[in-house]
Amino acid sequence: MNMTVTHLLDDATPGGVTRVIEGLQSSETLGKQAKHELQMVANRGRWPVFHSEVIVSHLALNWRNLPTLMTLRAQHPHAALIHVEHSYTQRFTALNVSNRDRFYTLLRTAYALFDQVVCVSRAQGSWMATRALVDAPKLRIIRSSVALDELANLPAPKGNPHVLGLIGRLHVQKGFDQAIAAFQKLEDPDLRLKIFGTGNEQKALVAQAGSDPRITFEGFCETAKAMAQIDALVVPSRWEAFGLVAQEALAAGRAVLVAPVDGLLDQIQDGAQSLTGVGIASLSTDMKRLVECPVPNATQNRPKLARLNQQRFENGWLQLIEDMTVKHMAAA
Repeated sequence: MNMTVTHLLDDATPGGVTRVIEGLQSSETLGKQAKHELQMVANRGRWPVFHSEVIVSHLALNWRNLPTLMTLRAQHPHAALIHVEHSYTQRFTALNVSNRDRFYTLLRTAYALFDQVVCVSRAQGSWMATRALVDAPKLRIIRSSVALDELANLPAPKGNPHVLGLIGRLHVQKGFDQAIAAFQKLEDPDLRLKIFGTGNEQKALVAQAGSDPRITFEGFCETAKAMAQIDALVVPSRWEAFGLVAQEALAAGRAVLVAPVDGLLDQIQDGAQSLTGVGIASLSTDMKRLVECPVPNATQNRPKLARLNQQRFENGWLQLIEDMTVKHMAAA
């Protein structure tokens, strides 16, 4: 190991991004190639000069930090700069961006500062290519992953699922409000909905759940411990770059129901069930279908498949770092 890869992060809130970076840092395979270190940075202002061969941005791009990114590029002419797009997707843009031409200009300008832009799902990569946000040679897809061994070794549920789970930040993005409303339409008193996570929507969601004793808020919980308490996972996100929790639930042998948006389309290809329509009534119908069918028999090869998933992720990063190092050594 003779290289350093510095990962830049501006939000340490527990979630998929921080866990992916932790996975990069703890990987023995990646550690043989380079040392992966984390550097927390401010949203704005001047950052220090990093003495690294490769610098990886995990930042949410915006007009405010664009000048800082330009300075970062100017200060590190011989380093390989990579950006991983954890935030923006086709569905995010449709729901949250009013001036799309201006937004696309921001992305094209920011992405042009990097030697490579990494998409975390096939669907996200397709959107970027269709919108010509990144020059094709600079666009790469590395689907996110974390260590899945513990999840793959959890006992799989048996029979019909009666404990449904929502896992993630309590944020409007996640669509938990729709899931609660849909669940409340189900009349079975034996069903349970466990909600794991914290966030700024918690007060509103608790008020929405009201006095329904079947709905409980469990707070923050490690993913494996949360999965052990549920039979099926519902992911009704309004937008989602990848949907790591769905991948984890599949590894744990849980039934998974997801919205067919953005990176969740990748999860459907991997075995998750898709919502069949839009709106609370349709979601309720799909949840009813979910609890009336036995949990699919989990493959006996779950640990093997989990390792293959991790290897795919590691191999993607190994190749990316090697390609960037070779390119910049030649340029120097």
